[in-house]
Amino acid sequence: MIIQSKQVWIAGQFLAMQLEVNDGKITDILPYGTKEADEDYGEKRILPGFIDVHTHGAYGFDTNDAEPEGLRDWMKRIPEEGVTAILPTTVTQMPEVLTEALRNVAAVVKEGYEGAEILGVHFEGPYLDMEYKGAQPPEAIATAAVEQFKMYQEAAEGLIKYITMAPEHDRNFALTRHCRETGVVVSMGHSSATYEQAMLGIAYGATSMTHVYNGMTPYHHRKPGLVGAAFRVRDIYGEIICDGCHSHLAALNNYFQAKGRDYGIMVSDSLRAKHCPPGGSYQLGGHDIEIGEDGLARLKGTDTIAGSTLNMNKGLKILVEKALVPLDAAINSCTLNPARCLGVDDRKGKLVVGYDADIVVLEDNYDVVQTYCRGKKML
Repeated sequence: MIIQSKQVWIAGQFLAMQLEVNDGKITDILPYGTKEADEDYGEKRILPGFIDVHTHGAYGFDTNDAEPEGLRDWMKRIPEEGVTAILPTTVTQMPEVLTEALRNVAAVVKEGYEGAEILGVHFEGPYLDMEYKGAQPPEAIATAAVEQFKMYQEAAEGLIKYITMAPEHDRNFALTRHCRETGVVVSMGHSSATYEQAMLGIAYGATSMTHVYNGMTPYHHRKPGLVGAAFRVRDIYGEIICDGCHSHLAALNNYFQAKGRDYGIMVSDSLRAKHCPPGGSYQLGGHDIEIGEDGLARLKGTDTIAGSTLNMNKGLKILVEKALVPLDAAINSCTLNPARCLGVDDRKGKLVVGYDADIVVLEDNYDVVQTYCRGKKML
């Protein structure tokens, strides 16, 4: 199959090219019009597929539900917003709930599914700070423990690839070290860490931060905190929710100005309510939430933000058109940077010969025309 466009994102620029796809891989890249194309997208933009490393659910399903068909439905439908790879993300709950959620993901991966590729699990909590827990259930927050984490990883059959934790509560940084040694990305978040504690977390192996600005000590010129660490240490990754609500548009711009094109990661932090009709009752971690007119989820009856309903293609539009983030930094944030962070940039995140044919075609207004998951049309 050959697809082509006069705007194909290659090496940080749009070029008139055609992509030849066979057996789920990009097998050749040629100048536009070289061969007869099966799909000619004209002036529409062709990008690498989006990778969402922090997303709890959509279509009425939550990772913690531990329902195989719900997970399969999510993976099959999420390419409608250009997502081709994903880390289903847990939320803090009691051990038996988390264990079943992890077993469910492992079983679905083993038994098969269609659509966006499950690259692993993002284990958000339960090793978090009580003050900065956000909407995470306080009754289930636990002290970091290597042996308990090993049991969770066993239930996941090794699929936990990314963990959010508060470094200041990791005694002697034991779990941070264990994760580094076993190839799990440690992301600092839901944390009261000082700037100095964040530096120690990085020294012991943390390589990312979870939804920067949210769930962490704020920036102060005499107490830089985790936000200050995110700005100062430019060569560690940092997620950011790009809905324009979790963080002001100016804050989004400031973040990417500091971080540059290589280390910012756009995430949706989406909940089960995403792609569901307005209204309805939902839960996160066993607690009731409600969706506001702004698309934000909040703990019912409070102003505590509990996640988003952001579509990744709309997040890209917000970054470029409203936050005025440079185009290459915005595109990298949902393609190449998450791939690098997870260590899968040898096959994902770029349109390169030999890479997975994960491709999204966008209109000028960022609506998704078509998504290819490992070469398969999904829309």
